[in-house]
Amino acid sequence: MLRLRALPLAVILAALPGVIGRSPAVVPSLAAQPADQPFRWAGDPEGGAPYVESRPDRPDVLVGFDVEIAELLARGLGRPPRFVLVGYASIDQSVARGDADIGLSGIEDTAARRAAMAVTVPYYRFHEVLTVRAADRETVRALKDLAGRRVGTLGGTIAYEILLHAQQRYGLTAVSYDDDVHPYDDLELGRLDAVLLDHVLAERRVTSRSGLAMVPGAVATSQYVGVFAPGRAALRDRANDILRGAMRDGTLEAIFRRWGVWNDQQPALFSDVLAGRAIDPVTTTEMPAAAPRAWWTATLAYLPSLLRASLVTLSLSIVSMLLAVALGVLIATGRVYGSRLLRTVLVGYVELMRGTPVLLQLFVLYYGLATAIRLPAFVAAFLGLALNYAAYESEIYRSALQAVAKGQLEAARTLGFTEGQVLRLIRGPQAFRLALAPMTNDFVALLKDSSLVSVLTVVELTKQTQIFATNIGSWVVPGLLCAALYLCLSLPLSALARRLEARWKA
Repeated sequence: MLRLRALPLAVILAALPGVIGRSPAVVPSLAAQPADQPFRWAGDPEGGAPYVESRPDRPDVLVGFDVEIAELLARGLGRPPRFVLVGYASIDQSVARGDADIGLSGIEDTAARRAAMAVTVPYYRFHEVLTVRAADRETVRALKDLAGRRVGTLGGTIAYEILLHAQQRYGLTAVSYDDDVHPYDDLELGRLDAVLLDHVLAERRVTSRSGLAMVPGAVATSQYVGVFAPGRAALRDRANDILRGAMRDGTLEAIFRRWGVWNDQQPALFSDVLAGRAIDPVTTTEMPAAAPRAWWTATLAYLPSLLRASLVTLSLSIVSMLLAVALGVLIATGRVYGSRLLRTVLVGYVELMRGTPVLLQLFVLYYGLATAIRLPAFVAAFLGLALNYAAYESEIYRSALQAVAKGQLEAARTLGFTEGQVLRLIRGPQAFRLALAPMTNDFVALLKDSSLVSVLTVVELTKQTQIFATNIGSWVVPGLLCAALYLCLSLPLSALARRLEARWKA
């Protein structure tokens, strides 16, 4: 895992000039590192079968054909292997910044990746295939048969790019996921009509789920590669020599046979690699041939998607905050005026929602309750955020209500005001003025926490930015654009809140 380490400020400041001024050409070659230096390889074991996964009987032990390939490369280099856990979508960026020497986790061969990273020779050929429910296998034969229907896949992959083109071409709806397990769950539950993913993944899911079937034929063909940082070509070349040797002596074939993924496509790939023939990164008729694009061209192409995702973020945040405020007022009122039983129940709710992660609550709402009630992704997202933030809002309102001077309340009661009138005319308005600043702060926090709903297939601003960054191989421009859009969303609200505060103070 990536860990943040606290360093003395003086050390950081002293190191900055060297880090900023260093160019890739002068980064020391990893190939020249001593033999006892670990060979660090990055992968993602979440849903990573059969690439990288934990053994069922020993969760601390990793297995998979990419695990064996990493060990093969480490032996060839004379260095001990060391695993570095990195989310699939961040492997390229993590390797580029030096967290690991190589990325190996079913990394797809693409033109953009070849341009941005030092990639190895392809070592396995795979096909993008459609998986549908068994009842639909006779009616669905290709992407064009899915017009008006929902098709899921892993975000930031070749399959997702194909679905985006098919969305424009055939009118289907592309649904992005953060992992390769939940698409098949949603296909079984009826939330999706098909899944497009690598045949390696599809075959394992279909084997373990009786209600699913693979559609014959390949939508696209590509290869798996290892990725090194752009300035580590020397180490990449040594890894290529090891991979070629494993192709010649049958070591790679033996690894793939052990994992049940060897097929008649691999000998042709090995022959092309050993002969030095050019290999296309992606072969498909479903989208135009991908060519590396300049960052400004890619930015212009992705900007409309980022703007649409910003609207999703804004609308989701507004409806969630409105419901959170309404529920928060009710909870706070109940805790101040309710019976002992009601106060106990409300305290339990507040502590439960504040004491458990919002991500867990989202998973429970969307996947945990799916057998009883199948909420649409957007509905589950806004309910999850609203129910979580209602607990925090209620504490703000409760403290604001209790901050109103008791003398004012007693004076109102002496004048004959009912408790409802005291709350509505005396206590409520003053409490709202006190709660305005923390309410604004909570809305800005909710705006940012909305990025978590991408786990429920809602493509909001951060998720779209992640897809953008993965496809161009850099977080610099996408990150700056994302930050600018979040500021554009949050700053007007903060300015409005400050004006209201100033007006009420006057």
